[in-house]
Amino acid sequence: MNTKNKYDLITILGATATGKTTVAVALADKINAEIISADSRQVYRGMNIGTGKDIEEYNNNGKKIPYHIIDIVDAGEKYNVFQYQNDFLKAYTQIKEKAGNAVLCGGTGMYIDAVTKGYKLIEVPNNNKLRAELNNKDLIELKEVLISYKKLHNQSDITDSKRAIRAIEIAEYYKNNPNINTDYPKINNIFIGIEVDRDIRRKRITERLKARLNQGMLDEVKALIDSGIKPQDLMYYGLEYKFLTQYIIGELPYAQMVNSLQTAIHQFAKRQMTWFRGMERKGAKIYWVDGELPIEDKIEIIEKIIK
Repeated sequence: MNTKNKYDLITILGATATGKTTVAVALADKINAEIISADSRQVYRGMNIGTGKDIEEYNNNGKKIPYHIIDIVDAGEKYNVFQYQNDFLKAYTQIKEKAGNAVLCGGTGMYIDAVTKGYKLIEVPNNNKLRAELNNKDLIELKEVLISYKKLHNQSDITDSKRAIRAIEIAEYYKNNPNINTDYPKINNIFIGIEVDRDIRRKRITERLKARLNQGMLDEVKALIDSGIKPQDLMYYGLEYKFLTQYIIGELPYAQMVNSLQTAIHQFAKRQMTWFRGMERKGAKIYWVDGELPIEDKIEIIEKIIK
């Protein structure tokens, strides 16, 4: 069945432990779609339990749902949003060439923004000379410098001097390189948010962490270190890989590791919701769906929205 809708892309977003993937898979099955992941850590091979990759979820009643941008780089590498834009566009184009529907699913707000706002990000190199000139200025002075640029490519909220200096650095780079191509396809997209009550989300996070530890998440991290990945490189990925690595190398006792990790995941979920609320404040319309509803009801609601 191929449900017609007026959107080129349907984005299923939400905080961790809200059941986004289950919804995306069921929807993809219903409308003959392929899923493009928007998860900054599921791109890494060998990082499965800790990232909640759950590849077996991409199967709905025996039907395999095609997915993209998962398991594409080796653990230990540093994948970034610029690479993600390119990989998304390749996957999206492949899907559309087959006349299929595309569902973007994930909780990495920066990745979602990068492919739905219609502008191409440029990986701007550090300008150490400029940074040295700006280091002695306070935040108010830095903001005055920033607004002096006619065209600002970085429109993020400037909350501290470090961010302000980076924004000026980027603005200066664009000023000195006016011929940079920043064209990126503007995709007709709709945002569907999956939301659960905060207390329910916290309970799910706690239960899921226990389950993943029982499934061998610690062994997964040990295996990555044994394969030659430096502990510092694993800790770069944060959350599970940071705290479990600290336990393995003796920096944290087990009970403290579990408690600290659980707290960090709760904080991470809160930051995700803050990002999505920020999207709404900046004009994005997100249709929120109750994550506690039965999957059939959620899909029925989403189908009505996208039609």
